[in-house]
Amino acid sequence: MTTQTAPTTTRASFVPAGSGLSFTGLLRSETIKLWSLRSTYWSFSLVVVASLGIAVLMAFAMSAQSMGYDAETGTPMVMGDAQLFVLVATTGIGFGQLIVAVLGVLSISGEYASGMIKSTLTAVPNRLPALWSKVIVLFAFTFLVGLFSVVGSFLVAMPILGSKDITADLFDVDVFLPLLGNVLFLALIAVFAVGIGTILRSSAGGIATVLGITMLLPVVLGILSSFVEWIGDIMPFLFTTAGTEIITPNTMESWQALLVVMAWVAVSLGTAAFLLKRRDA
Repeated sequence: MTTQTAPTTTRASFVPAGSGLSFTGLLRSETIKLWSLRSTYWSFSLVVVASLGIAVLMAFAMSAQSMGYDAETGTPMVMGDAQLFVLVATTGIGFGQLIVAVLGVLSISGEYASGMIKSTLTAVPNRLPALWSKVIVLFAFTFLVGLFSVVGSFLVAMPILGSKDITADLFDVDVFLPLLGNVLFLALIAVFAVGIGTILRSSAGGIATVLGITMLLPVVLGILSSFVEWIGDIMPFLFTTAGTEIITPNTMESWQALLVVMAWVAVSLGTAAFLLKRRDA
């Protein structure tokens, strides 16, 4: 009678226990799933087109008066050249924020709608690595698309504004850091939306909730703050308001605003992770 010894396999530390997939495999799988959706191509394309198109229109529309410049002397009255370039290069990203919010919800709610989530959770019994890999992949691609959009917007606006004697260096701290802040917030919105989509497991409900938090809530509270004083005190801590503060600090420092945004994202993903472990697929 022979005794068979089970073969010893060495797992890297990042391989989830009980899963046949390494974390690298999960990242590859989530990348394939993300780019297999037609909505991904449309969404990211719209972000780029909106950013470049709005940048070109704004650059052409800028005049000495509209830019806050003295028409006779050409001296800046309100904004400097760097600020103007940032404004032109990032205005379209505001529209892109809505697009990636929808994409973030669809990236997970679509799996629930199609039933693919059952296959995903079967392949990853621990569940949470599947969520983290989806978050990382969506964050990375959204960041890259956002970076391409703002840099592209800066470059297409450069010759147009240059013809009006308005110049700026892309690698100037006053230009590059605000551009990078816009890109970072864009990617964090997508991640926040993944958490909301996981919590609600509904495309319509998730999209309505994310857009309500990012668009409707600041408007409603802004109106109410005229009548209730304490509401004005919490306005800087809203998700969208804090995101704006990262780029143009007003009531708090940029790093403090980033912590507020990260807190919103942490609550979204933390709740999503808890419910993903507790609920059936």
